[in-house]
Amino acid sequence: MPQRALFAMVLALLALSLVAANLGAMRLSIAVLWQAQDEALRHIWLNIRLPRVLLATLVGGALALSGCVMQGLFRNPLADPGLLGISSGAALAVGFSVVLPLALPVVLALYVPMMAAFLGSLAVTLVIFFLSRQGNNSLSRLLLVGIAINALCGAAVGVLSWISNDAQLRQLSLWGMGSLGQAQWSTLLATASLIIPAAFVISFLSKRLNLLQLGDEEAHYLGVDVKKNQRQLLILSALLVAAAVAVSGVIGFVGLVVPHLVRMWLGADHRWLIPGSVLAGAMLLLVADTLARTLVAPAEMPVGLLTSLLGGPWFLALIFRQKRESDG
Repeated sequence: MPQRALFAMVLALLALSLVAANLGAMRLSIAVLWQAQDEALRHIWLNIRLPRVLLATLVGGALALSGCVMQGLFRNPLADPGLLGISSGAALAVGFSVVLPLALPVVLALYVPMMAAFLGSLAVTLVIFFLSRQGNNSLSRLLLVGIAINALCGAAVGVLSWISNDAQLRQLSLWGMGSLGQAQWSTLLATASLIIPAAFVISFLSKRLNLLQLGDEEAHYLGVDVKKNQRQLLILSALLVAAAVAVSGVIGFVGLVVPHLVRMWLGADHRWLIPGSVLAGAMLLLVADTLARTLVAPAEMPVGLLTSLLGGPWFLALIFRQKRESDG
């Protein structure tokens, strides 16, 4: 059953990718690739539409996978890079790299926002992880810490916006709302060089993540190096968030909504939950980005606004559901 479901999701993602590449302010067809007289249309399809479609699938899959790993590590259904402030930490670090840029070669300059975002997301992830291991009321602690980190990072980004020039201010504004409008082959390749290896390593650790669900002591008795695997999964999750935020900005709720939906469908086994979350996250962000650039064409809506409209009600439903379960 899970194998068939994953195969169906792969086919659905391929179909959605072809449809998304053909939609936009100007409708195109893959047939333009074989029409030599339409060089301009071919350029639009190959160098504008296709990189954006592929980047949407990469970022969506990375955010969903990061949320899946964090929910498994924290054993908490509300663990999400956006809610916990991890995306804000990454965005703050990227903001510093934008307002205070370094003079580097072009190849290295592509990775500067990602390295900055990695350091910011990793720092916040470590703080949240250590706090989640203390005290009994971990859910309230996580949410309060996330609110505080989001507020502090938001204030710091506001200061950076205040001291930035017009070009830097526009760039920071796009990051704050989430956008894939800057997609290019160069940024796509740089992002893929970080996300794809991290996703493969996490898939390799899926069985150990299953054992970690039993608790640290039980996993230790079953032969799992608990601290080492937790550390590896934290670093990989922070790397996924960093790569996504560096190229697309803060896109909220993908890491919260997608793992829940996939868990309800495929179950809690991370051997299937991880690839299912990646595929579902890729489809969700691809659909959201396609809507963002077609609903108000020729203008474009920030894709982060659409994902927030979807994720906000879902988050409220989760809170009320947990309240009913605790009361019951």
